[in-house]
Amino acid sequence: MEKAKYWKELDNKKVQCHLCNHFCIIEPDKVGKCGVRLNQDGVLYSLVYGEIVAENIDPIEKKPFYHFFPGSFSFSIATCGCNFFCPFCQNYEISHPPKEGKIFTMRKRKPEEIVKLAKQYNCLSISYTYTEPTVFGEFAFDVCKIAKREGLYNNFVTNGYMSKEFLKDISEFLDAANVDLKGDEEFYKKLPQANQKYVIENIELMRKLNIWVEVTTLLIPEYNDSEKQIRDIAKKIKNIDETIPWHISRFFPHYKMSNHYPTEIEKIKRARKIGYEEGLLYVYTGNIVGDEGENTYCPYCKSLLIERYGYRIIKNEIKDNKCRFCGKEIDGIFKIKV
Repeated sequence: MEKAKYWKELDNKKVQCHLCNHFCIIEPDKVGKCGVRLNQDGVLYSLVYGEIVAENIDPIEKKPFYHFFPGSFSFSIATCGCNFFCPFCQNYEISHPPKEGKIFTMRKRKPEEIVKLAKQYNCLSISYTYTEPTVFGEFAFDVCKIAKREGLYNNFVTNGYMSKEFLKDISEFLDAANVDLKGDEEFYKKLPQANQKYVIENIELMRKLNIWVEVTTLLIPEYNDSEKQIRDIAKKIKNIDETIPWHISRFFPHYKMSNHYPTEIEKIKRARKIGYEEGLLYVYTGNIVGDEGENTYCPYCKSLLIERYGYRIIKNEIKDNKCRFCGKEIDGIFKIKV
């Protein structure tokens, strides 16, 4: 176990975790909602520091990031644990321990090892992904610092529910985040058991902290796919920053929602149109391989800039962060900082 950083002592050996916006009050010998932060005799410990449960080399488009070094590879890591309880989770096997306080792991890694492996496999960045990176925040923070020093970039694939204290601390080393904006407030309370407003606030804060942000919404039939809900999400993103790319992904039955049905392709395409109608500059479809919504178009001259097929880049017409055809700047991080 590793002593946690984000918490405070309470009476009777209780503690309050300050890593995410649940701010769990944890009794002695109990864990927080994430299942991986334990109060032992009035001291909070992380059970997952360096306890890697997934480790892969991924195309950055898989995260998905479309405006963050497209065509590059990212060394992707996760520990078990999550602070949400989504019944449609794609990674449910690793997102929650099988029993509270009893974690599972694939291998033990030191922060230096993660960075060494990322460089060994010619990855441009490290992705903290698959489960919720906030719950292994101390480990992610230590890896981020070393990675930045070694010339690598860092990105979170996150539900955006971290505390502002943690977000501000790690922002110096975090280059990008893809944030799940799952639905409206009712959706958040019903399925992941959280509050949408904290996610919105954190997306706003990320932009102020100069973290590149892309947003993903998994469109689930009957839950968050009404035109009003779609339009409301688009408006919330636009109110923060019209340059934030929005990925609208098709739902397929999984986990506790295995008996549900997939999202109609036309519904995804309609949602993309709504995103543009509400003033967003970059809107994408997800989980529809070969759809034109995978491509990046110049918001000014409408030229095709990046053609994609799944996770592959077919062609890229962005040079020095600019459209090759009209010369206007395209929002994102396309050029390595020297």
